[in-house]
Parts: sequence; structure tokens; C-alpha cells
Amino acid sequence: MSFKLKPDRARKYKALLKQYPDKRSLALPLLHMAQEQEGFLSGDTIKGVAELLDIAPGLMMETVTFYSMFYLKPRGKYLLQVCQTLSCSLAGADQMVDHVAAKYNLKVGETSADGRFTLVKVECLGSCGTAPVVQINDDYYEKMVGDKIDRVLDKLS
Repeated sequence: MSFKLKPDRARKYKALLKQYPDKRSLALPLLHMAQEQEGFLSGDTIKGVAELLDIAPGLMMETVTFYSMFYLKPRGKYLLQVCQTLSCSLAGADQMVDHVAAKYNLKVGETSADGRFTLVKVECLGSCGTAPVVQINDDYYEKMVGDKIDRVLDKLS
């Protein structure tokens, strides 16, 4: 089955085409739209986006795998992105990752069996003064020491 943009996203894509002299410049915005629509970027989705932009699927795959914000498999309802840079690591980010991994029986890069959480390590989240930091979906949680991560995660449905 081939990938197709849903009508609302197809309209947005057509509007964006007018803003860019070369449609290949739409690679990142179109990948974001496709991932938003599908939940992750499957091989068919990547191939479909490449066709829309007249880019070789292999080159599109290089783009997808270069950026950490694109996912090649489904994610959990909550994406836990733990900063792994020096200030967060020194403040306890590694222990937080180990704790969450053990509590939900998963490894970094995996999704919990119930589909609630996907745990990943990311580079700087830009909040060094409030380390350690975790971004859950679009929200930042700072100074995540002790049992604070448990209280946050327990509130998520």
C-alpha cells in the first residue's frame, strides 16, 4: 500500500510548495507531516514522501536516520526524552533512565509492553541550569531527582 497525505495535509503541502523554489526543500516539513499523520515513518511512508519530492528513497532514508525526531517504528503514547549531556548526567539523568527502564521493563529505545512509554536518550534539551531534564511529548520536566519522575509518570494516563 502506498502512502498518501490526508486531504488537510495535502492542502498544507500544496501551500508550502508555493513558498519554496525547489520542492526538495520541503523534505523536513513533509516528513514531519507524514510522521504526524502515521505516527512513525514506515518504509512505504518514506518512499511516498520521496516520490512527492522527486528524491531517491535512499536519500530520504538518510535524512530520516540523521535526525533524532523521526521514528522508524511506532512509539508509546508518551515519548520520554532524557537529556544525556554532561550537566544532566552529572545531576542524575543516567540514574533516572536506569530507574524508568527497570520500572517499566524496557531498554533505551524501546516502548513499554503496555504501549504507554517510549524511552530515549537525546542530546541537549537546553535546560542545563535545571538538570536533570526529561521532555515528555512536548512538555519539559526539570530537576527530575529522587522519586519526582515516578510522581510525573504516575499522573499520565
